[in-house]
Amino acid sequence: MSSYKLRPLRLLSAICLALLPAAIHAAGAQVLQPGLQPGLTRAPDSARKISLNEAIRMADQNAPAAVQAEGVERTSRAARVSAVGAIMPSVTLNAGRVIQFGGGQTRVNSNGEQVTIASAPVNSTGLNLNMTLFDGGQRLYGLRTAKYDLVAAQANRVAVKYNVALQVKQQYYAVLAAIESRDAAQLQITQAAEQFRVSVAKVRAGAATRSDSLRGVIQIGNAQLALITAQSNKEAADAALTRLVGSEVPVTADPASLQENMAALPDSAELAALAKHGPAVQQAVANVEASEEQTKAAKAPYLPSLSASYARTGSGTDTRFGLGDDPFSYNGRLSFSLSYPVFNNFSREEQVVRARVAQTNAQVTLRDIQLGQQEGLTQNIGALRSASQRVAIQVASVAAAEEDVRVQQQRYNIGMSVLLDLITSQAALATAEQALIQARYDYRIARAQLEALIGRDLQ
Repeated sequence: MSSYKLRPLRLLSAICLALLPAAIHAAGAQVLQPGLQPGLTRAPDSARKISLNEAIRMADQNAPAAVQAEGVERTSRAARVSAVGAIMPSVTLNAGRVIQFGGGQTRVNSNGEQVTIASAPVNSTGLNLNMTLFDGGQRLYGLRTAKYDLVAAQANRVAVKYNVALQVKQQYYAVLAAIESRDAAQLQITQAAEQFRVSVAKVRAGAATRSDSLRGVIQIGNAQLALITAQSNKEAADAALTRLVGSEVPVTADPASLQENMAALPDSAELAALAKHGPAVQQAVANVEASEEQTKAAKAPYLPSLSASYARTGSGTDTRFGLGDDPFSYNGRLSFSLSYPVFNNFSREEQVVRARVAQTNAQVTLRDIQLGQQEGLTQNIGALRSASQRVAIQVASVAAAEEDVRVQQQRYNIGMSVLLDLITSQAALATAEQALIQARYDYRIARAQLEALIGRDLQ
């Protein structure tokens, strides 16, 4: 009875050993073409490689936020020019012709009939100048407001520039992380294939069980899944980067163009000084100054206004508007006017209240932004230093894990260790590589966030 039960097991073992070469061939084919799956083929990567600086330059030209910030600056510059022009007198040139019908002189024609003689057209030219001599300082305050608005717009453009650059860097580094993950997955496939070949050879030689070869198949499958995931992540990151930079053709990151700078950061005091004058603070300061001028301008209607106008006009029948044989007769008129709104339904009071509220809001916003700069500086410096230390530690960990895998592979090849030890070492290596990729990504992002905070690049 016992031998009868063992026969099916021996038969099953023989069948497995007979099918083992086919499994080796199939696994080897998948190792050679890890990106191909049944019924699904992946198109070759045709995305154009661009450097980080090129990606930032393209985004600065095409990103909606950057374009809008440039438009706000141009509008503010035009408003400042208009405020300067408001101080100058307005000049108007005019010319006209008057043709009268009816009511003219009459005469008797050759037939004895009385006919009306049409009056000659009357032409006129004139020059008008108007200027407000005093308006309580409203135009002056408006000019100062326009000046500070322009400063705020310029600071906003710098802030938007570095925010766009931060978004580009985040996506660019995400592409690099996907590329590094893909390379790590390909290395895992190579190691799993080597392990699988060794385990199959040991199974044939009777030095290992079929469990080793089956685990090798599992290791190859897991490595292929990691490669598929990394490739999908890279394609998604490439698509996001392409949209962010506004490119009409797919683009991707170029690892060769990125030079890592792990040098020491500037002193904390120097970074704190830079953060105090960052673009967000400069914009908030300009908004406060503009609100102060607007409050002064709101009080201007409590003072009288004085304006002057000058007009010089001439008229005549000369068809060349006084430049022909019959020059026009000109006369001039200079007038002054003084006005003071005694009561305007409390609109002045409302404007003053609104201006003061806006000024208070601007001051509170400035204080909050300054505190936010200090908070962000502390967080970013801590994150940057932490990520830098993690990178150094993980580089050493990856090197140690690679050496451990090499030793365990050799020990397994000569039968001095079991497959479980080798698989454990490979898993530790994969974990260390992913931790190193994440540490590099965190370091790059923390550095980019610090640059956006202070509004300048860290060399």
